[in-house]
Amino acid sequence: MSGALKEVRNRIKSVQSTQQITKAMKMVSAAKLRRAQDAITQMRPYAQKLQEVLSNIVSNSEGEVNMDLAAERTVEKVMIIIVTSDRGLCGGYNSNLIKLAKQVAKDKYPNQLAKGNVQFLPIGKKGYEHFSKNGFTVVDKFWNIFTGLSFDKVQAAAKYAMDAFANKELDAVELVYSEFKNAATQVYSAEQFLPVRKVAKVPGQKNADFIYEPSKEVLIAELIPKILNTQLFKGTLDGNASEHGARMTAMDKASDNANELLKSLKISYNRARQAAITTELSEIVSGAAALNG
Repeated sequence: MSGALKEVRNRIKSVQSTQQITKAMKMVSAAKLRRAQDAITQMRPYAQKLQEVLSNIVSNSEGEVNMDLAAERTVEKVMIIIVTSDRGLCGGYNSNLIKLAKQVAKDKYPNQLAKGNVQFLPIGKKGYEHFSKNGFTVVDKFWNIFTGLSFDKVQAAAKYAMDAFANKELDAVELVYSEFKNAATQVYSAEQFLPVRKVAKVPGQKNADFIYEPSKEVLIAELIPKILNTQLFKGTLDGNASEHGARMTAMDKASDNANELLKSLKISYNRARQAAITTELSEIVSGAAALNG
């Protein structure tokens, strides 16, 4: 019986050690989440307004100005930018993003996927590892962006996509990321990155118009890349905050599960201990009875 008690004691110690780790990881993620949440909260209104301006400019300037990044053509080659995390232990965060990216390729670009004309640009180690190991065409230049996340690093990835599109090496670029809502809620999103989306024209309604200075051509050539850089940076910041929120939630649940397991193990330990004591008492009583007999 002592062997059974020792085994339960070892399991209790193991669960307690694991619980200490999960609690520490939750606290670390909570601290990182606050900074990441502040960054995306400040960035989001600016990025959304820029996207709105960009869509209006493209819609109102159609046919007037040469806009390579808004050119719609027959889609032969596609790239999907996917923002995952560098580390795991964040519940289903990474697996859900990878699943969505594959679903976008399968549903939206089935012919291109069958021909091998869909490539992935992962931002984050987990996405890079998955697509590399499973035989997909992968752009391996930007997966480590979260190591010292900065606008310049994200801008380099956006420029790579824009240059490939402008040179007609790509005909469409999709962005898959997790939009941060709160620590417990992430919305997995897929949106068109290139060509630049146009505002749908409503009959009888005029789209917003702008006064351009210097010229429309010069301003658009300068403005479109900057807004696309901002759009990708916003998606990356969203992903960064979502990762920490998902990990905090996952570690909180893991700590709760450890508590439940500890309760169960302690009950098992007490039962085994009581059984051992009962057995010892029975042996003592039997021994005493034998001596008296």
